Amino acid sequence: MSPELISILVLVVVFVIATTRSVNMGALAFAAAFGVGTLVADLDADGIFAGFPGDLFVVLVGVTYLFAIARANGTTDWLVHAAVRLVRGRVALIPWVMFALTGALTAIGAVSPAAVAIVAPIALSFATRYSISPLLMGTMVVHGAQAGGFSPISIYGSIVNGIVEREKLPGSEVGLFLASLVANLLIAAVLFAVLGGRKLWARGAVAPEEDGTTPGEGTERAGTGPAAGTGTGAGTGTGTGPAGGGTAPAAVAVRPGQDTGGTEGTGLRLDPARIATLTALVALVVAVLGFDLDAGLTAVTLAVVLSTAWPDDSRRAVGEIAWSTVLLICGVLTYVGVLEEMGTITWAGEGVGGIGVPLLAAVLLCYIGAIVSAFASSVGIMGALIPLAVPFLAQGEIGAVGMVAALAVSATVVDVSPFSTNGALVLAAAPDVDRDRFFRQLMVYGGIVVAAVPALAWLVLVVPGFG
Repeated sequence: MSPELISILVLVVVFVIATTRSVNMGALAFAAAFGVGTLVADLDADGIFAGFPGDLFVVLVGVTYLFAIARANGTTDWLVHAAVRLVRGRVALIPWVMFALTGALTAIGAVSPAAVAIVAPIALSFATRYSISPLLMGTMVVHGAQAGGFSPISIYGSIVNGIVEREKLPGSEVGLFLASLVANLLIAAVLFAVLGGRKLWARGAVAPEEDGTTPGEGTERAGTGPAAGTGTGAGTGTGTGPAGGGTAPAAVAVRPGQDTGGTEGTGLRLDPARIATLTALVALVVAVLGFDLDAGLTAVTLAVVLSTAWPDDSRRAVGEIAWSTVLLICGVLTYVGVLEEMGTITWAGEGVGGIGVPLLAAVLLCYIGAIVSAFASSVGIMGALIPLAVPFLAQGEIGAVGMVAALAVSATVVDVSPFSTNGALVLAAAPDVDRDRFFRQLMVYGGIVVAAVPALAWLVLVVPGFG
C-alpha cells in the first residue's frame, strides 16, 4: 500500500473515532500527524510542525478574546440594538445585511477570513439575541464573503486571474466574479428559506418591548462573563438545529451604575468601556483593511489594551476563548499539512489529471478542489489545480473560462466547513450555543456542499462549453 493511500485511510479513521467516541478530533489529528509523519513519511518534528497553522491559531484566539470582552461589557448588545433600529426592527433583514456587509468587505479587497472575523461575532450575537438559527447566520456570513470574493480587485480574484494569465489560458474577470456571486447568492436564498427565514418574515418588525428588555427594566445576561448567573442560558431555547430558531434570546447585561431606562427600551447607553471597545473594533477593521495588518495579532493587542484598562470586565474573557475549537482546527490542519508535505494531495490531483476523458477529469478536479479546500487554503488549492487542468484545457474540448470558474466556486463555497478558516471562525464566534452540536451542524452542512456544489458547478459552467 502506498504511503499516500495510508495517509488518506488514517484520516478516515480519525473521522470515525471522533464521531463515534466523542474524542476531540484535533487531538486525534495531532496524534495521527505524529504517527503518519514519523512512521510513513519519515518526517521529523520540524517537518510535522511545518503544517501547524500558527496564523489561524492567533486569529481564533485574538478574535474570540476581543469579542468576549465586548460581550462582557455589553458592547455587542449595544451594537445589536443599534443595527435592529437601523433596519426598523425587521429581524428577517439582518442575515441579508450580514451577507451584504461581508461581501462588500471582500469585494473591495479584504481577505475572506479577515472579513468573516470582523462580521461573524456580531452576526452570531444577533442570532442568539433574536432566536435566529446560528447555522443560518453563520453560513450567510461565510457565503457573503465568498460572494464578493472574486471581484476584479479582490484578493481571490487577483490571485486566480493572475494564475490564469501565467498559464496563458483564456480568462474573464467579470465572468469569474459573477459565477461566484450568483452561486453564493442562490445558496444563501435556499438557506434562508430552509433555516427559518420565512418565520422571521412572519414575525414582522420587533417592537422595543420584544428586543430583550422593557423600559425601566434590566436583567443580567447568562454566560458572558462576570455578570453571568441569571437569565436564559444556551440550553433553554428552541434549539440550534438547522430548522430550529436558534437559542433563546439572551437578556441584556447590566453594568454597575448603568441607567436601565430609555425611551426605546434598550437599557444600554455608551459608557467609557463601551466607547473604548467600539473604538477597538473600528481600529481592527481599519488595521486589517486599510493597513493590511494581521487580524489575529491586531485583535490580541486591542484585547490586551482593553483588559488592562478595565480588568473587571475582562477577567473571564480568556476563559471564553474557544479553546476546544482552537485544538480541533489546529490539529486537523496540522495533519493536512503532513499530507501536503508527503505529496498526498499532488498525488491525487495528478492521478485525476491523467484521465483521458476530459469531462470526467473536470468534475473530479472540482471534487478534489472542494474536498481538500474544506481542510486547507482555498487559494492554495486553486493554485495547484488550475495548472493540473492545463493539459486537457489545451485540447480545446473544455472551455477554460467555465472550468476556472467551476474550480473557483467549488474550492471556496466549501469554506463553511468547520475545518476551514471561515467555518472555524464562525464556530468559535458563536456565543451561548452547544459548540459540539453546532460543530456537527456545520460539518453536515459542509458535507452537503462538498457533495452537491462541485457537480452543479460542473454541470452549469463546464458542460455547456464542452466540445
